[in-house]
Amino acid sequence: MNVLWYMCAPDGAYPWQPEGSRKVDLGYYKQLALAYDQLGYTGALFATGAHDVWVLASALLSYTERMKFLVAIHPGLVAPTLLAKMAATLQEFSRDRLLINVVSGDAKMLGAYGMTMPHDERYDMADEYLQIWHRLFAGETVSHHGKYFQTEGAKLALPVGETIAPPPLWFGGSSDKALDVAAKHVQTYLSWGETPEQIGAKVAAVKAKAAEYGRSLDYGIRLYVIVRDTDAEAWDAASDLYKRMDERAIAANQRFVSKTDSVGQSRMTAMHGGQKPENLRDLEIAPNLWAGIGLVRPGPGTAIVGSPDTVIRTLEAYRKAGVETFILSGMPLLEEAFRFGEKVLPRLDVTRHVAPARNYTWSTLFDRDLSNAKAS
Repeated sequence: MNVLWYMCAPDGAYPWQPEGSRKVDLGYYKQLALAYDQLGYTGALFATGAHDVWVLASALLSYTERMKFLVAIHPGLVAPTLLAKMAATLQEFSRDRLLINVVSGDAKMLGAYGMTMPHDERYDMADEYLQIWHRLFAGETVSHHGKYFQTEGAKLALPVGETIAPPPLWFGGSSDKALDVAAKHVQTYLSWGETPEQIGAKVAAVKAKAAEYGRSLDYGIRLYVIVRDTDAEAWDAASDLYKRMDERAIAANQRFVSKTDSVGQSRMTAMHGGQKPENLRDLEIAPNLWAGIGLVRPGPGTAIVGSPDTVIRTLEAYRKAGVETFILSGMPLLEEAFRFGEKVLPRLDVTRHVAPARNYTWSTLFDRDLSNAKAS
């Protein structure tokens, strides 16, 4: 099992309100990285947010020894050759601890960066982008003349595929176009907080699509978790969050998510409809799964709520549906990482990183650089 925690602002006990928000700066990120590394998490998701994920991951690398860095990228915002160079560098410096989360995003977010492609075309572009990526990490010299990208004699100078492993690609998306890109290109398919029954159906659909390309994938899910010593205490903690969800915060978040063209976000919103019932348990969409956080936070709004035993039973329900990777978080990130890391994580069979040996020499790199120069 892979269990990752979250690494992104905003944060706090209830960060949708000013009084519940916490200052998130480099010092705080260092605390998070050290905690995740020492508690035994597989790694952390560096999600798109206020801080640039590449700068943040680089800044935290030397504070960790074992955790993996799942870094989000948006195809097309950076040229594929440059992004591959950035990834190969971080992969070398981290001793193969880099994972890439391919995010096609939505029209509103990408429009702020100058990308104005409609939904389906973004996935067509991502398909072409990842074709170039794979060739570069196979050590090829790439000349490509496609609809979206042009390259002439592109090649990575570092020994990718030899002593530097290609970073595994992870990917999330719920549309038919997204499933096709995942089936063709990635190693791990991710979904947002759907129920075990729903994720089981999605896993079956992606497996069938991947089989068309002669491939098999791993599967993961992004969830919140509210764990306490007893189920009653966990629901009390959820109730405390629920009381803080005022009409202004709910309305602001629903305005934000209503403008998206993301199929996954639409599915999350449908779980609560943007309405806050009087009883928080009315948003319990499956046993111990609560959709209330989606009222005030975009993205995956589902939380596992319960005692350590209840949380583990719920994780096992997802495993039976085909999920082996869990990207979890709680509020605040630091305290809840410790709570889950001490009460639940030791009872799980979690995969940790083992650093590979490096055996290339300066002469090896010089010869490679020389051959690249001749090729160009």
